[in-house]
Amino acid sequence: MEYKPILPQHDAFRLTAGFCSIQTLLTMKLKITVLPGDGVGPEVTEQAVRVLQEVADENGHRFDFTEMPIGGVAIKTKGSPLPVDTLDACMDSDAVLLGAVGSPEFDHLTGSMRCEAGLLTLRTALGSFANLRPSICYEAISNCSPLKCEIVAGADILIIRELLGGLYFGEPRGFVKDEFVNEAHNTMRYSEREIERVARVAFETAMKRKRKVTSVDKANVLETSRLWRDVVSEVAKEYPRIKLEHIYVDSCAMRLVTNPKSFDVILTENLFGDILSDEAAVLTGSLGMLASASIGGEIGLYEPVHGSAPDIAGKNIANPIGAIASVAMLLRYTAKLEQEARDVEEAIRLVLEQGYRTKDLGKSDKTVSTSEMGELVIDVLAEVADRRHAYHAV
Repeated sequence: MEYKPILPQHDAFRLTAGFCSIQTLLTMKLKITVLPGDGVGPEVTEQAVRVLQEVADENGHRFDFTEMPIGGVAIKTKGSPLPVDTLDACMDSDAVLLGAVGSPEFDHLTGSMRCEAGLLTLRTALGSFANLRPSICYEAISNCSPLKCEIVAGADILIIRELLGGLYFGEPRGFVKDEFVNEAHNTMRYSEREIERVARVAFETAMKRKRKVTSVDKANVLETSRLWRDVVSEVAKEYPRIKLEHIYVDSCAMRLVTNPKSFDVILTENLFGDILSDEAAVLTGSLGMLASASIGGEIGLYEPVHGSAPDIAGKNIANPIGAIASVAMLLRYTAKLEQEARDVEEAIRLVLEQGYRTKDLGKSDKTVSTSEMGELVIDVLAEVADRRHAYHAV
């Protein structure tokens, strides 16, 4: 990742994510590894890449893309869900943009050959310990949620999920089967360091939002949750301006659908975060609306959370907004291009306000395909950027 000044630098010009006016004076060179993956992954990723290219064209940046296989398509062509050359390309990039992994034809595979195993290995290699999943109910599509509009309209939640610990990575794990027993076991394990570092991400992020953190655990049952609660409470002392509340995971699940606007930042461990973030999709009207950013290491991983959806793959009907919103997060967290990130998010909002919907958002007289939705966002994005440039020119 390289910044190249367009105008002479001055002492007053400080390079931080908050100084949007400074960013307009810089051109960004970015190496992005694209992993389209399985199912609808290639379809939605194509639109996300087109949006990134539009951002580059509008703002004088240079984004170089390298496409590599992962998941089922990689098993089929390379014999591994995460080939060595794919991992090497990811490690040599500034950011990774992922579509989806998983295919029914590979469900019989076990261990390191599973499609999902490749993704878990990639997350570990990248050091991405914090997964950020926003759940935003846009006013224009609040009626797409099965919940009442007055409950969900205006909800804006950021779930921060610890990504490299807990049941998904704990050892020992496995199966035991003989003539006397047939069982499986997993280990939930957390260290103080793992909890502390993701807690800091949550509190730092909350400082830029509504300054509230809800820490989710099951401390009445689990020892790991008791440690979680103790460590989060200790970190909170360093952020006196942040309101911290602790809540059990079952209570959080209920409150997400009864009073979602009471949340700002939700902080939780791996398994709980996986489940709660999918539940939060009900607020947005569709799982296809949800983006994610996996950060913490030097290289960020960005992906929609909807999975490969093999039943609709190849039909050009998948919702690309989750992938496009993931691009906005890439611009914000890796490129530190806050204004460009906001432009993408504004384009999404305006397209939805114009009434355009993909099939997953319900019946509409403006139902569009995957590619058409991508084109609409790009057209509006160009208008948003042009207006901004014209304003700064004046």
